[in-house]
Amino acid sequence: MMSLKINDTIGFFSPSTPVTFFCPNRFERAKTFLTQKGFKLKAGFLTGKRDGYRSGSIIERADELNELINDPDVKCIISTIGGMNSNSLLPYIDYEAFKKTPKILMGYSDISSILMAVYAKTGINTYYGPALVASFGEMEPYDEMTFQYFNDVCIEPVLPYQFIRPEFWTDEDLDWETQDRSKTRTKNTWITCKKGIAKGRLIIGNLNTITTIFGSEYMPEIKEGDILFIEDTQKSAAMMERLFAFLKLNNIFEKIGGLILGKHERFNDQKTQKQPYQILEEVLGDYDFPFLAEVDCCHTHPMFTMPIGSTIELNASDQTIILLEI
Repeated sequence: MMSLKINDTIGFFSPSTPVTFFCPNRFERAKTFLTQKGFKLKAGFLTGKRDGYRSGSIIERADELNELINDPDVKCIISTIGGMNSNSLLPYIDYEAFKKTPKILMGYSDISSILMAVYAKTGINTYYGPALVASFGEMEPYDEMTFQYFNDVCIEPVLPYQFIRPEFWTDEDLDWETQDRSKTRTKNTWITCKKGIAKGRLIIGNLNTITTIFGSEYMPEIKEGDILFIEDTQKSAAMMERLFAFLKLNNIFEKIGGLILGKHERFNDQKTQKQPYQILEEVLGDYDFPFLAEVDCCHTHPMFTMPIGSTIELNASDQTIILLEI
């Protein structure tokens, strides 16, 4: 089981959106936050750069990641943010180097494609969790709450570990460069859609991104008894029905032993008065596995850190998730 120590080096890279160019204030806040926690930081060479909608060319972005993979001093690699085009990098990632020098590789959203690919190609756990600018650039108390979950899984891991539901959460939309206050707090609830207990391998990622690699060599095969955790952001009800139906048409729901749905940041219900979990239940039809919704490993704040390929126990009846093995 990999873990970080204080004074270790965390490398960061920009696999898609050039957020370090667009949001320098939030970027500086994030760097200050992690250095004050005692970590050294190593910037990928595309930091502060922009190539239109992306941080660099496909090869440049892959090279930036590979440079961090091959650096023995870097113990953790974290994306700055997601975007739309991380899947372009997959044929060019140095998977063999990652096998030789495994390290914590972490992020969320569009980087799901990279996290899935590295796990599929190496068998080494990757981590669905905070991104540098998007997560650690947030203000208190959310930055501290997200860091605590990161600490519990990556710095001071003690198993079994229970993911405790945060007391509150937010998806308030504030301009990142002018934000000068903490975001509003919403009382937190998780929703049991179907009771039951399941134990299995965790496959977690952004659903929209998963569809861009599904069926390729870069997507881990979803097997009998796996626990699937999916989440998305700023989508419409129509789009979510489309994405949920994609899983059903590919017989994924016939294989899994349990299902978790994350909170949906700024969901557009298109006047249906339905939430994503209700749309998913309609798509599911008859099903007999435990299903827990509105869980906090997603685009909202705070955010859990959850290892892809780990073993968890999902108890939808008691609304508990326990990390058993990494």
